[in-house]
Amino acid sequence: MATRWVDAARRPTLPELAVFVSGVASMGLEILAGRIVAPQFGSSIYTWGTIIGVFLAALSYGYHRGGQRAATDASNRRMARLFVYTAAYVAVLVFAGDLLLRVASAVPLPSRFASLPAVVLLFGPPTYLLGFVSPYAAELSRKGGLGEASGHVYAVGTVGSIVGAFGTTFLLIPSLSVETIGLVFGFLSVATALVLVRSAPRREGTAAVLAAGVLLVAAGGSGAVGVAVEGQVVYQTQTPYQELRVVDLDGTRTLYLDGQPHSAMPLDDPTGHGFEYTRYFHLPLLFEEDIDEVLFIGGGGFTGPKRFVHDYDVTVDVVEIDPEVVRVAKEYFALEESERLEVHVTDGRRYLRETNETYDLIVLDAYKRDKVPFQLTTVEFMRLAADRLDDDGVLFANLISAPSGPASKFYRAEYKTVDRVFPRVYAFPTVGGVAVQNVELVATKRPDLLTEADLRVRNRERDVGIDLSEAVGNYRRTTETGDVPVLRDDRAPVDSLLDPMVGQRYVVEQTGNATADALRAPRAPSLSWPAVPERGRTVDKLRARTAG
Repeated sequence: MATRWVDAARRPTLPELAVFVSGVASMGLEILAGRIVAPQFGSSIYTWGTIIGVFLAALSYGYHRGGQRAATDASNRRMARLFVYTAAYVAVLVFAGDLLLRVASAVPLPSRFASLPAVVLLFGPPTYLLGFVSPYAAELSRKGGLGEASGHVYAVGTVGSIVGAFGTTFLLIPSLSVETIGLVFGFLSVATALVLVRSAPRREGTAAVLAAGVLLVAAGGSGAVGVAVEGQVVYQTQTPYQELRVVDLDGTRTLYLDGQPHSAMPLDDPTGHGFEYTRYFHLPLLFEEDIDEVLFIGGGGFTGPKRFVHDYDVTVDVVEIDPEVVRVAKEYFALEESERLEVHVTDGRRYLRETNETYDLIVLDAYKRDKVPFQLTTVEFMRLAADRLDDDGVLFANLISAPSGPASKFYRAEYKTVDRVFPRVYAFPTVGGVAVQNVELVATKRPDLLTEADLRVRNRERDVGIDLSEAVGNYRRTTETGDVPVLRDDRAPVDSLLDPMVGQRYVVEQTGNATADALRAPRAPSLSWPAVPERGRTVDKLRARTAG
């Protein structure tokens, strides 16, 4: 008898179950929100601050309204209704989330607040509904006093939130698509509602629960509404770090990370350049002849590493933090590891800190337009990189910024930071004008200054496999840095420096001198990058491989 009483006391009550599931669902949806809005608005601190603020506001309002109604409305059946409404809204998100996202993104707001309408529209209603559950459960609790009941409910809800946060982050996102994860939370809500209505069976209650389940099945089976990336989606997934898509269009395969075009490869030439800016990766060969050991930090589609191994007698190490990017590059972008090309799956700064290797060239290609790992931008990191370069080594950084104007703050701050470590720093915008674009920094340890005329002579005399005369024509030696900070580990306001770029076009020059615009709605770019023939491999000075 005593044992049965203890088991019954430990068995969770229906209100406890409801609170636990509401915590799982609300926190899971909050983590998922970052993945849903990032392709449209980026994943900066402003986007995440908006997500957290909206979820807290919606939950707080739900707590308030639920508390007002709990004394008269609290029942298992009414809590079941809340979960049914939540599941129905999740079904709408699965079916028309992209469409709602585009509608909300049209609201004219300052860039820092651009994601606010979308987060409110997509996630405010279900989070508000889930907020009712806790006060209802407190009202129905078996605990004796109000304080004890409230504390118990909040403890159970917090445990649910912990499960939702860790489960979504470490289990669901690495394994399932965004739509499937949404369905998981929808069906979890339906199952909870079904358990709740069983305690007070009513035909209309059960029918509503089943209707919500049918709606979720229909949403999952019909697919999403709205415009997707133009072209054939060959592969897509959610990784622990980003949304990833591989898209084929007009003979070119493009890697999209968080909705933005990151790398492009002509299908008929796996070592060819799809984007014009990747040709600039060869500029360091005009600054130093003796390049044997190369390190790329950031892999993506591995355009640069593949081309260096193909054209030059060099050994290339690549550091890429996302293992799924590496796997996709091997399967879809013709990446093959060998004695001359080795991939290391780790953080770039950690690799530099732990390795004993020294390099002739380090290429930093881990920066995105709206998400930059600040630890790879600071003066401390640049000193570490300089320590891993030999005495005449070269640092190359592929930035996305504007070369001048309000959107140039990140570029100018990084220029100022690199200039504190290296004797000479040169900049090469890839498009021109004040548009957001790829801006390439070249930093050398040699104190002697190279002019544009010097580089033009070297471009003629050194056959580096690519004609770099256009790149040399974009040469910039100095830039104004008085109004931007040196980035340091203890103060690197990267997000605020990137903020002026939000909402502006990211202009990518194609090979062949055409221009493509990656717009603020990056899920639907209309891009193609035809390959062009390039000059032969380098001569003996660069230790180029000869035929056979």
